Amino acid sequence: MMPTGSLLDTHLTNLAAALVPYRLCEPQLARWGAELAHRLVAGGRLLVAGNGGSAAEAQHLTAELVGKLHHDRQPLSAIALHAETSAVTAIANDYGYTDVYARQVRAHGRPGDVLLLLSTSGASENLLAAARAGRDAGLTTWALTGPTPNALAQACDEVLAVSSADTQVVQELHLVTSHLICEYLEQELPPSASTGSSSPVRAGVEVMLDGGAGQQVDA
Repeated sequence: MMPTGSLLDTHLTNLAAALVPYRLCEPQLARWGAELAHRLVAGGRLLVAGNGGSAAEAQHLTAELVGKLHHDRQPLSAIALHAETSAVTAIANDYGYTDVYARQVRAHGRPGDVLLLLSTSGASENLLAAARAGRDAGLTTWALTGPTPNALAQACDEVLAVSSADTQVVQELHLVTSHLICEYLEQELPPSASTGSSSPVRAGVEVMLDGGAGQQVDA
């Protein structure tokens, strides 16, 4: 039963209730962060997908990995599949929306990569299809969901489930999860992987002229 009171009180009460079991996820968060650090530094890739608000959460996570959370380090390969808008619309048009992520997983995923799927319900057909495609391609499959049991949790190798019937609370703790995974990942990286590029920044473009000689033109 939803608590009574103001909208703010209701929301914060639901969030506080979900935080109690969420605290027990720390060992899993630390392990996922460490595992991602080692796999991505070794050349692996993280593929992430979700729908609606979960798509936004997926893109937030990949931005932190390709960029950084706190510490300057090498960029890590992470792709939010929904952000490939031309691919998504072409696949949906030609094959149907259920296959928009599965086909990209088959295209980009390699054995040893990680596929992370976000869903508050755990019932989205396109994410279930992606999980099956990831399993068939040899990827490690992880899910962030709402309460279990749900179909996506059962389809993936591991799940971190937020124990709340409030969709907003589930999404908010999925964002917390993304930040914590990145924090544990950056904590795990060795010093040799924590330096930025020392390559000089070039201004302008290079144009090939007669004989193949390069001439730089100021932008």
